[in-house]
Amino acid sequence: IIYKEEALAAYLDSLKGQNIWVDPATTSSWFPDMLKAANAKIIFKQDPIAIPKACKNAAEIAGSKAAHIRDGAAVTRFLHWLDTKAQSGEYDEVEAAQQLENFRHELLELKDLSFDTISGAGSNGAIVHYRATYKTAKKLEHGTLFLVDSGGQYQDGTTDITRTVPIGSPSDEMKRRNTLVLKGHIALAEIRFPKGTTGSNLDVLARAALWKNGLNYDHGTGHGVGVYLGVHEGPQRIAQPQNDVALQAGMIVSNEPGYYKTGGYGIRIENLQFVTTAAPIKGGDRDMLGFETLTYAPIHKGLIDMSIMNEEEIAWLNNYHARVWELISPQVEGEVKDWLSEACSPL
Repeated sequence: IIYKEEALAAYLDSLKGQNIWVDPATTSSWFPDMLKAANAKIIFKQDPIAIPKACKNAAEIAGSKAAHIRDGAAVTRFLHWLDTKAQSGEYDEVEAAQQLENFRHELLELKDLSFDTISGAGSNGAIVHYRATYKTAKKLEHGTLFLVDSGGQYQDGTTDITRTVPIGSPSDEMKRRNTLVLKGHIALAEIRFPKGTTGSNLDVLARAALWKNGLNYDHGTGHGVGVYLGVHEGPQRIAQPQNDVALQAGMIVSNEPGYYKTGGYGIRIENLQFVTTAAPIKGGDRDMLGFETLTYAPIHKGLIDMSIMNEEEIAWLNNYHARVWELISPQVEGEVKDWLSEACSPL
């Protein structure tokens, strides 16, 4: 039964003495307040459809893959713009966000942005949930980093991607700390883990390289993502606070470690990935899970300190960029395609 909004309060008031299941994570306080006033018995418990919804079926995963390829082409056109025209120092954060939105709007399948774009230049990039305004917008100036976190809503999938790009020549510190973030991103992307593992168990993988250098970031490493639904969707997440929801095949999560130097710059590298059943490990005796990447767009090689990358990490990035070229190059042409070829060339 679907009740009109104006009739809902009266209906809740009629539930005196009945047991009512309420998910505290997703229900506004108005509902339990009304149920308490009606003397209903409230049972606070997770929504029974939360896990089935989070575990995407084959059609949802296929749709999400297709959406990410289209979106990746739009993002790639924007990254080319950042590496060429935006290097002039003439553009600000608002103009950059508008340029990225324009590239996405060229896709007929785009329904809307999945959230307001985080477009942070220089010290604004160090503000984790920054929103650019005409009053606060900084220019993309030489010697700074530009962080852009954005996404699109398509009927077959929801995207969320963050890239960090140097404007002019980055400092050695910027390159080193970006590489520490990248090492964490790779560690989380390539891990295999036994069934029953939660996101809280995996969070340290994305932080270990930063911790070894006395650094950290003060936000979660990964959140669940819907399919043409909320860009933040639970109940799974990858974060330091305890989360008791085991990761299961089909769940989509973000992988987004970062580093933020107050008053200086921000760094974040984010891809979406989904949980898969992993091939057995030789000599192992546990059923294992792993991740498959959904997001495909170049990770800026000009911000990588090769001296602290190991062979496995270099191989991962080269393989990732080979896959970016395979999927995205047919979607672009001309100068963008030439730029993408160089952006995806092996380290």
